[in-house]
Amino acid sequence: MNLQGERLIPASIDRIWAALNDPATLQSCIPGCESLHSTGENSFESLVAAKIGPVSARFKGKVQMTDVVPPSGYTLNFDGQGGMAGFAKGSAIVSLSADGVTTRLAYRAEAKVGGKLAQIGSRLVDAAASKIAEDFFTAFERHFLTTTDESPAAAAHGVPPVNWWWILVPLTGALLVSIWVVAHH
Repeated sequence: MNLQGERLIPASIDRIWAALNDPATLQSCIPGCESLHSTGENSFESLVAAKIGPVSARFKGKVQMTDVVPPSGYTLNFDGQGGMAGFAKGSAIVSLSADGVTTRLAYRAEAKVGGKLAQIGSRLVDAAASKIAEDFFTAFERHFLTTTDESPAAAAHGVPPVNWWWILVPLTGALLVSIWVVAHH
């Protein structure tokens, strides 16, 4: 499965970077995200409840960040397990670039799914992954439209490396149910 896209987010690259390092912000934006936490340097775990067609499950995801270049991007390597529902495994390349007073976020992910997820068909899994990604971005963009103050992570911007739970939870959720998760170091 391949998933790629680009979004123009109404905030500066520093604010986007900070929000992507704020687990509370990310958890509130990721559809079905029940938990998100660090398990070590640049590694994370999440629990996401998702339904793809007739398959419903709680997916446990593990994410490892590599090639981190603040505030430009990184590579996310993920592995998600949904018990009898199946699994997803893959990677995503995420990049940020300033575009005036907005930030352009681009991503490209590749994943393999197995178990019941693979049996329901790639079209249904791809559609669910796209829906989860769209729901995440809608909530993430709304966060910037409804907040004017910098978050605590933004106040300390530049200190921790970026961690994009959001790109993997919807994608682990969507790659689990297609792919996405990352948190804060």
